[in-house]
This record gives sequence, structure tokens and C-alpha cells, in this order.
Amino acid sequence: MSATTPAPVASSAPWDPRFEQVLRGALRLLSPGDVLAPDTCLSAAGMDSMSTIDTLMQLEDIYEVTFPDDRLTGETFATPGALWAVLGELRAAG
Repeated sequence: MSATTPAPVASSAPWDPRFEQVLRGALRLLSPGDVLAPDTCLSAAGMDSMSTIDTLMQLEDIYEVTFPDDRLTGETFATPGALWAVLGELRAAG
């Protein structure tokens, strides 16, 4: 690692690295060294309406799911844990 590239944060998160990568790309207020915990408030970490839509589209593409309208709620996108839980349900139903 160079002096300008932060070391990756070791994660014991309950999700896979692709999910975390998508979320970190949307969370402009989360530093690379910050832990993304299941209860991190996504809006406080920088997720706004545009990044929510982008995140939704990326997750649908990566995991080959479609979020039904009734899952497009503030609750679903409140925390990484909530979003991962919904994504897991959609993948299992898939």
C-alpha cells in the first residue's frame, strides 16, 4: 500500500464484499477506514435520493433481483443490515 492509499478495513460484516463495495460507493461521508456496521445510518453516512437509486440499480444488476415497490421504503434503505436482509429475502425467493 502506498502512503496515499488507505489499507482496506477488515470486515466481519454479515454480507459479501460486493454489497459493501456498492454501499461504500454511495456513502460519500464514510471514510475508507470507517467500519460499515449493520446499524450504520445510511443517510447520515451520505446516502441521498440519487445515490439510493444508483445503489438499487447496482444491487439489482449484481444479484439479479428486482426490488418490488413495497420494498422501496425508507426502512429498507435505513441501514446496511436492513438492506442486506431484504436483498437476502429477494435472492432466496428468486
